[in-house]
Amino acid sequence: MAGEIRTYGGWRRRRGIGLLGLDTTATFVTLGVALAAVVLGTVRPGLLLYLGPPIVITGVLGLVRVGGTPVAMLALVRVRWWWGSWRGHARYRAGVVIDHPRAFQLPGVLAPLTLLSAEDGYGGRYGVVWDRRAGLLTATLRVVPASTWLADRTDTDTWVACWGNWLASLGHQRAVRHVTVTVDTAPEPGSTLADAVSAMIDPRAPAPARLIIGEVVNTAPAAAADVDTRMSVTFDPKASPTAPKDLLDAVAELGRTLEGLESRLGLCGVTVVGRATAAEIAGTIRTAFDPDARGEVNRLLSRPSSQEVLSWADAGPVHAVEYTDRYVHDSGISVSWAWHEAPRQAVHSNVLARLVAPGPYPKRVSLQYRVLPAAQATKVLESEVNAAAFRSAFRRKTGRDETARDAHDAARARQAAAEEAMGAGVCLVSMYVTVTVTDEGELRRAVAHTESAAESSKIRLRRLWGSQAAGFATTLPCGICPPDLTSRWRH
Repeated sequence: MAGEIRTYGGWRRRRGIGLLGLDTTATFVTLGVALAAVVLGTVRPGLLLYLGPPIVITGVLGLVRVGGTPVAMLALVRVRWWWGSWRGHARYRAGVVIDHPRAFQLPGVLAPLTLLSAEDGYGGRYGVVWDRRAGLLTATLRVVPASTWLADRTDTDTWVACWGNWLASLGHQRAVRHVTVTVDTAPEPGSTLADAVSAMIDPRAPAPARLIIGEVVNTAPAAAADVDTRMSVTFDPKASPTAPKDLLDAVAELGRTLEGLESRLGLCGVTVVGRATAAEIAGTIRTAFDPDARGEVNRLLSRPSSQEVLSWADAGPVHAVEYTDRYVHDSGISVSWAWHEAPRQAVHSNVLARLVAPGPYPKRVSLQYRVLPAAQATKVLESEVNAAAFRSAFRRKTGRDETARDAHDAARARQAAAEEAMGAGVCLVSMYVTVTVTDEGELRRAVAHTESAAESSKIRLRRLWGSQAAGFATTLPCGICPPDLTSRWRH
């Protein structure tokens, strides 16, 4: 009898003690306003004729939801988008002949970034993206994951378990801010095979042999899958126990951290090919902004002198325009989504296979892991359990029955707390997907194809209305984290 196929689950949306679908802060604000209205109505009932309508309108805007988002939040995002567009923040055009140190700055949230080249200690070099505003450093590992299609089930389960342990170990490394795993797929431009064969042909070979090889190359499929898997590790020097004094010490500490992380990835079914060089990072970003240049960028990266050919100045676009529903840049038009809801049921280890598989359009799928420190994880899960108990007590007080989803959520919160007590880590997971086309007429088909692939993976994606540029940048090896950007804006 065949063994049972193992399934995975247990994730849940982080929730506070909010009521009526509100978060904790909005709940206390609502209760405070309601209490103030009651007191005011007792002392000066006549004022309610003037203050009542604004309070009711504000409550409706905060409670009524469209697609799970309050109407007030949608209105705020729309106003912010209108204000930014009016001030010209949604358009970018590079200065080509400008003698200025900031002439080749990238657009949007990529503006404060610059690219460094560091030694790896073994005679090689790798690229580091430095966020000059936040002080974060991001290095990218080029990896090749083992396929689960032909692997034994036991091996697959072991890889998944080791990956969970690898993420849990990040909770003891405070300097690691977050890890982003990206699967970048695109139709192969057709020049890779021809370039590879032409570089291996001996010019002294007989003419008939060279003619036969040329015919084989010409009759071979013109397009194949171009797949690149990478893991970007973002390092916060300010959180490091060694307290680096300057940028040089911070990069050295990042290199030592990467060595420890690389050595344990082999148990997760992942082979580390190497650390991405500065030229490879610049080429990846350049290809994302200008998909028509993929063949030329691949050709340049195959040269031994690629470090001198591709630099940070070549990474950015010549022009870029952000619309509410898409991002237009050089030769491409991109649409980005964010993970709205995880699968509600338990899934198999290959649940994301359809979404990350190569398709007819360039696509990047990024999973971002923000592991909570081990000391903070216990407090967070205890607060989640207490919040679930508070909501249950509030329902009993108000005479409302507990729904099946509420009961399931409370059970998940208790299960997570129990697993953390036994040594498991706590991780905040988010997903971002970007698809790019070179012809605007193919945009609707590409969007439908991507959303269909997500549905088959039991995942609900939400289009990043008004945040297309930020979503596009998150899937690049630059260490962009939207929650961090939101907290910076609030502060």
